[in-house]
Amino acid sequence: MYINQLETPAAVVELDKLEANIARFQRYLDEHGIANRPHIKTHKIPEIAHMQLKAGAVGITCQKIGEAEVMAQAGIPDIFLPYNIIGESKLERLMRLARRVKLSVTADSEFTLRGLSGAAQREGLELETLVEFDSGLGRCGVQSPQEAAELARIIARSPGLRFGGLMTYPSNENTDPFVVETKALLQKDGLAVARVSGGSTPGMWQAHTHPEVTEHRAGMYIYGDRYTLKNGAMSQDDCSLKVICTVVSRPTAERGILDGGSKTFSSDLLGLEGYGLILEYPDAVYYGQSEEHGHVDFSRCARKPEIGERVTLIPNHCCVVSNLFNQVVGVRGDKVGVIWPVAARGALQ
Repeated sequence: MYINQLETPAAVVELDKLEANIARFQRYLDEHGIANRPHIKTHKIPEIAHMQLKAGAVGITCQKIGEAEVMAQAGIPDIFLPYNIIGESKLERLMRLARRVKLSVTADSEFTLRGLSGAAQREGLELETLVEFDSGLGRCGVQSPQEAAELARIIARSPGLRFGGLMTYPSNENTDPFVVETKALLQKDGLAVARVSGGSTPGMWQAHTHPEVTEHRAGMYIYGDRYTLKNGAMSQDDCSLKVICTVVSRPTAERGILDGGSKTFSSDLLGLEGYGLILEYPDAVYYGQSEEHGHVDFSRCARKPEIGERVTLIPNHCCVVSNLFNQVVGVRGDKVGVIWPVAARGALQ
């Protein structure tokens, strides 16, 4: 089968570039002695996770239990779930997962720790638990080294839990000072911070500048998108994921309509102009979306597409695009090499 035979819209991955991206970042982390724990929420495909492990990753990162369950079923042996797990039904699922794989989790409150401890104690398990701290994003995480140290002490004395270290997102200028101060506070308790999990794709090539970080979590490095182009983490030639669409209407001389809209592309603008970069028409502006229609202004383009023409887009945010497709097509040149089901698509619970 050839790429021009695919029905559109189609999510396509250039396999040579995918493999090169996996190898390049693994090589960089290996050179600096940093463990690689890639975030699979970008691709949600077990086959790609296995490629990352084969290249040298120590394990994977999942954002939700549903993702982790899919990956465990596919034989992934080591899973990090850096998300506050709340509620009895989810804790029961977490314990079933902990019986199947090497599992570690995070918490940023005593409330969350009580739930984890009770569930692990009932099952007779010991769960490696890291304390999440806020390095400035303003999302989850304790706000001070004092809070981090106190949660570490609670973990250490909680039945069923074992203090594993610290976790944050993203790794930045606040990360190392926070870790150093927390380590000093815990020294008198005899608690070692054995693992410090940092991450982000935008800052992936700066991972070595954070000496306190022992492992790095990045996701988008395998695919690339307009956001990673904007922040300089990747080049256009590195981008392996594209979305192929068809021009289905030319209502005016300047406007074209694609067969991919908000149910194909991310609605994230991320400070960018438009919702995707059309490689054949880089001066075009994908300015608006309906559910199944992409609205494009071709007025800046010297040549404009005909109805029925196919165009190739780099999306703004590859992680969201992955979650919108049932399958991703792997190609080498113009030939289809593999079709991967996006097995953890929609695994939001």
